[in-house]
Amino acid sequence: MIKIGVLGAGHLGKIHIKLIQELSDLYELVGFYEPLDEQANNVTEQFKIKRFNSIEELINVVDCVDIVTPTVAHYDCASLAIRKTKHVFIEKPVTETVDEAKSLMNLAQEAGVKIQVGHVERFNPAFIEAKKHLTQPMFIEAHRLSQFNPRGTDVPVVLDLMIHDIDVILSVVKSGIKRISASGVAVVSDSADIANARIEFDNGCVANVTASRISMKNMRKSRFFQKDAYISVDFLTKEMEVVRMENIEGEPGPFDIVFNMGNGKPIKKIYFDKPQLEELNAIKEELRSFANSINNNTNTIVNLEDGYEALRVAYLIIEKLSSSMALMSSDN
Repeated sequence: MIKIGVLGAGHLGKIHIKLIQELSDLYELVGFYEPLDEQANNVTEQFKIKRFNSIEELINVVDCVDIVTPTVAHYDCASLAIRKTKHVFIEKPVTETVDEAKSLMNLAQEAGVKIQVGHVERFNPAFIEAKKHLTQPMFIEAHRLSQFNPRGTDVPVVLDLMIHDIDVILSVVKSGIKRISASGVAVVSDSADIANARIEFDNGCVANVTASRISMKNMRKSRFFQKDAYISVDFLTKEMEVVRMENIEGEPGPFDIVFNMGNGKPIKKIYFDKPQLEELNAIKEELRSFANSINNNTNTIVNLEDGYEALRVAYLIIEKLSSSMALMSSDN
């Protein structure tokens, strides 16, 4: 049984605490740390678990920590745990700065501990199924739109929302980045509330990514285009669809949907596949995966390097956004 402590008991922290308690075959939830008395008292009353007076006190009595604090505290919490050779689950974005993420990578390598970053969409059942069909996507379009919520406006929309899609894209496009361009608008906060980025990869793949936190409705959809196939993923409804073309021999059937290129080329049949997916809680599955990597001494599915790379690309996009927004401002 893995002894775990949770650092941070805000909205997301309470979700983690609940799910860890449900994973009682894998974890023993020793307690939590939360500096705000009102939040801490609510958690103690609701979940009947011990509140620790300091982060260090909790770290000393567990095998691993689940860091669900505000991002600004990620590095201090994680570095303290790693130095005490404790395994770490850390929510996204992995740290506040790229340099902090790089430092954690060096610390973790020396300590030999397991680190998993909470890029939860990797555990979305729709994306898990989609990966079975993804070979070499060459064009990707992602939209992540959210209704306005004051919580989260203290960070750019790229770090709040777009980073989910950045991580997903980097996980399926195994190529270096050649060029990034971006534009955005600050509508209700001091940083961009809606942003679009174009990521061009060395292998020719292009990803067009849009994120907004001032939408009238929620949307989390991505589309992947590759030779002879189109894969659509709805991260919100947890549905996916594959449309693919395959060569057919002989005459097509009366109800077949065919695509005839002419010029003696093979006739292709169009197949539509929308599989029924198992209903899964992605956060619960990533916490289960973290426990399995500790118990089986295997690599975590979303490792510290993944978290670092997603953050690095996010900041490259933020730099491009700042430049384009400054240019628009000067034109006005």
